[in-house]
Amino acid sequence: MYPVSEAFLKAVQGNTRKYYWTGKITTAAGAEYPFTQEDIVKGSGYITAQCCGNSEIELGAVYAAEMGISLFLDIDRYTLEDAEVELSYHLRLADGTYEAVPMGIFEVSEANRTVHVLELKAYDRMLRFDRAFNGFETIGTAYGMMALCSTACGVELAQSQAEIEALPNGSELLSIYPENDIETYRDVLYFTAQVLGGFFCINREGKLEFRQYGETPVIEILQKHRFSSSFSDFVTRYTAVSSTNLRTQTSEYYALEEDDGLTMNLGVNPLLQFGLEETRAELCGNILTSLSAVNYMPFDSDTIGNPALDLGDVLTFSGGQADAQQITCVTSFTVKIGGRQSLKCVGKNPRLSQAKSKNDKNISGLLNQIEAGKIGIHTFTNASEYTIGEADVRIISIEFASKEENHAQFFGQVVVDVAADPAAKSANASGTIVIPFPSGNTGDSGGTSSGTADTENNAEDGVSEEETTNISIDVSLPVTWTEDGKALCYVTFELNNTEILLHHPVETWHSGKHILSLYYPIENIVPNITNTFNVYLRMEDGSGSVGIGDCIASISGQAMAAAAAWDGRIDIEETLALFSVSGGLQARDFMEAVDVGTMELVQKSYSETMTGRTTVGAFCRPVTLT
Repeated sequence: MYPVSEAFLKAVQGNTRKYYWTGKITTAAGAEYPFTQEDIVKGSGYITAQCCGNSEIELGAVYAAEMGISLFLDIDRYTLEDAEVELSYHLRLADGTYEAVPMGIFEVSEANRTVHVLELKAYDRMLRFDRAFNGFETIGTAYGMMALCSTACGVELAQSQAEIEALPNGSELLSIYPENDIETYRDVLYFTAQVLGGFFCINREGKLEFRQYGETPVIEILQKHRFSSSFSDFVTRYTAVSSTNLRTQTSEYYALEEDDGLTMNLGVNPLLQFGLEETRAELCGNILTSLSAVNYMPFDSDTIGNPALDLGDVLTFSGGQADAQQITCVTSFTVKIGGRQSLKCVGKNPRLSQAKSKNDKNISGLLNQIEAGKIGIHTFTNASEYTIGEADVRIISIEFASKEENHAQFFGQVVVDVAADPAAKSANASGTIVIPFPSGNTGDSGGTSSGTADTENNAEDGVSEEETTNISIDVSLPVTWTEDGKALCYVTFELNNTEILLHHPVETWHSGKHILSLYYPIENIVPNITNTFNVYLRMEDGSGSVGIGDCIASISGQAMAAAAAWDGRIDIEETLALFSVSGGLQARDFMEAVDVGTMELVQKSYSETMTGRTTVGAFCRPVTLT
């Protein structure tokens, strides 16, 4: 909040007030055109500023404030290129005097003229930082980065070096990673503000100022001072930060002990790429400490106005539906000259983040770096055997994530060794059996001896002349046997713990090895979280087995990403207690060489040689050679 007197604060909260606006236009040539309240077209003037987007709290904001005004002034609009406009608010105090509050310095970007009116649109000096930046080998502290941008763009700094170095990460040495998306000095300020855990803005004197989110209220806004207001039923708070390591293409996640809030995604910050993992962890931890002050209730309110309020000011509300126990923050405001002041605080609901696991949050930083048109593939191979029975057995599980809501395709192939239950079969065997039946001898007695003789003779020859008659008999007998049965294999797809009901593949197999081919188009992928696709198998009238490596699958789609695979390395660290070495140690020569590499790709080396005898009595504590 701009420093004003207690008399001003009392007057600005009164039921009535008397005030006026003044201003001055200064051209690039040095000509000055002051104007008063009477020169301002009624209802035309406004000032709007913000330090966040329209939905959530941000780190690293470098927004420019905008001013618009219409004046009854006879000024040649062609002389207003690069001109500056200064505005001031004057409030009458109880003693009859007026206290002035500067409202900012703005540079004219548009000047239009009608017959009697000059229409101006201007922005503050933040736009000066939109100059091309090429100092990619820059090394320095946060203040050094600010001073570099300030000098190059002609904007004075509002804070001293000591004030910046007292901030979180303010004294850390920073370097710009060569692979970055920095184009302007404004981008450098953006990443620097992230490291410091706040945002940049142009203050009322036209200077570049860094601000942090606070937790100490500067003023209370009563119900009688509000024309309208709306308050959220939740409190925005952050308990974790995520930063993407560009070299490893992984997202590094840092959280408080109780991680039940929102995660601030820093993306790929070129100033957070160098150094050991411990160094980056310390930097991100300091950012998280600064961010943990955010404990705001989002709101939107039209008030009678207090022109002394600034971006980042912490407020309290009372009366009506407001919760006097909660604090909030001004993330944007609009001041109408001669009218109301609109205040707003944005923020997301932390309860919505509970649906995200730590893995979901961990992958968010990487997702921001994925090209929309790039095809990503997630693969799966089973590392254990599966036995398929009557209960569902999960044989495939693939986790994947996408930057945007799009479509993906699942493909899989499984070799299943099937043992079908034997099938018992029964039937009636029917047919006709022909039985030869002997018939009787019808010869006379006179021929008996002759016939007998012939019979005997024929019998000797193996031939019987006895006559037979064929009799046919119909026979039906029950028959049973067993044969290889048919096993039914049912496939179930599951996306994010929800069974897919529209598609249930079924296969019918005899015993033996079979190939199961699977396909499913995955629609409406939930973006920015970890999606899980599972495949289950179950069998009826038999069983099956899937050997190690017999199941392969993949999910492919655009704008997909995944964390880096484990390289198989395990680091084990062991700490020993202090111990002493007795008897003394003698060293004849001591030689040391130290190689130092800077981020400027300039190699430097130092060497040191010690001659003579050096006696070392004993070690009683760890010794560090520097």
